[in-house]
Amino acid sequence: MSTTSEKARRLLEKLSSLQTFDQVLKQVSIPSSDTPVVKELPGPLSWSKEAQQKRLSWLEKELGQSFPRLSGSADQEQEPESLRGNIENYIGMTQVPTGIVGPVHIHGTLAQGDYYVPMATTEGALVASYNRGAKAARLSGGITSVCLTESVQRAPVFRFQSLPEVGAFAQWVLMHIDTFKIIVSQKSRYAKLEDLRINMEGNQVTLVFEYTTGDAAGQNMVTICTDAVCQYILSTFSIKPSHWFIESNYSGDKKATSVAFATVRGKKVTAEAMIKKELVHRVLNSSPAAIAQYWQTSSVGAVQSGAIGIQGHYANGLAAIFLACGQDVACVTEAYVGITRMEVSKEGDLYVAVTLPGLIVGTVGGGTRLGTQQECLKLIGCTGEGTARKFAEICGATILAGELSIAAAIASGDFSRAHKLFGRK
Repeated sequence: MSTTSEKARRLLEKLSSLQTFDQVLKQVSIPSSDTPVVKELPGPLSWSKEAQQKRLSWLEKELGQSFPRLSGSADQEQEPESLRGNIENYIGMTQVPTGIVGPVHIHGTLAQGDYYVPMATTEGALVASYNRGAKAARLSGGITSVCLTESVQRAPVFRFQSLPEVGAFAQWVLMHIDTFKIIVSQKSRYAKLEDLRINMEGNQVTLVFEYTTGDAAGQNMVTICTDAVCQYILSTFSIKPSHWFIESNYSGDKKATSVAFATVRGKKVTAEAMIKKELVHRVLNSSPAAIAQYWQTSSVGAVQSGAIGIQGHYANGLAAIFLACGQDVACVTEAYVGITRMEVSKEGDLYVAVTLPGLIVGTVGGGTRLGTQQECLKLIGCTGEGTARKFAEICGATILAGELSIAAAIASGDFSRAHKLFGRK
């Protein structure tokens, strides 16, 4: 899960353009105060209409915003023409209930403060579990969450007659990277070609184009830009390939891969929290030692199963956030790959860390333009340009809360009881 020195340098430059690096380090440090401000949602375990309206009214007052579509007070009928680019053969809307987790207290480079995170799901106990983890972390000072680096790939493949032709092609490609960057800049205002990797196998070669895509998730953007570069290659390079394809199935698009796990696909986020032992007992009904022991045991099980990475249920939280906030839900297949780590500190507290190297998220384009999805992004202050990295940090912190809660539930024996309580009518 390493990153190149060039990408690390660019990250430091980006952070330093906002404030000094010492200020950034101070910003992501959890304060030592034992009395954080707690803003609890009203009626978290009430399903009444009155409780729903109280929560919405409370959020509107707390955040100074209104949510007419989420509350159902706006016209729910969607003009079919407004869905162009989102759906074909449109017949109507599929509704998924949406709940709130939080506040999730975050110390990030861009996400700072309390966030009420929307999650859309039909799985009972999920929101309650994430909410419990968020509470334990908040009372312990919060979660540090940092978006480390970003890159979106498209990987076309070209086949030639022989290995010498492949060698000539690779040499020519390396000499024309600057031209490729110009072509990309002409095709998109937001996409930037940052790097190009070459993977040779016999008489065929895969070119791995690495982009940044601004605040968009970017899969369509990089496809269009890469196609333009490939058309230039086909028209300019002297040797014509026997065939080529815009995607070699190497980029990791909508699948879990070891390549994405070891590098980055989308945004790479890491988050950590130190949960005080008394709060582990009081809020999570467990102990740091029991949770750390469960994590160690479950890690062996993950390795035996052949899983890429070691984590509990990233897909649960990511799918719920993606649905609520207009993300490409299929990207959960790559975003769920990551590492959770839990251990007991010298003081007897519980250290928890999560790292997600394949977080494909965006705050512009795609489903983020739709009514309720736009309101959910608005709820966490992630609408428009300049907010995608902030959204990624919020996702990372929320996933940590979920990992903490599920590990505590299994370690304490509460896992099945919680599903009986919340997962049934």
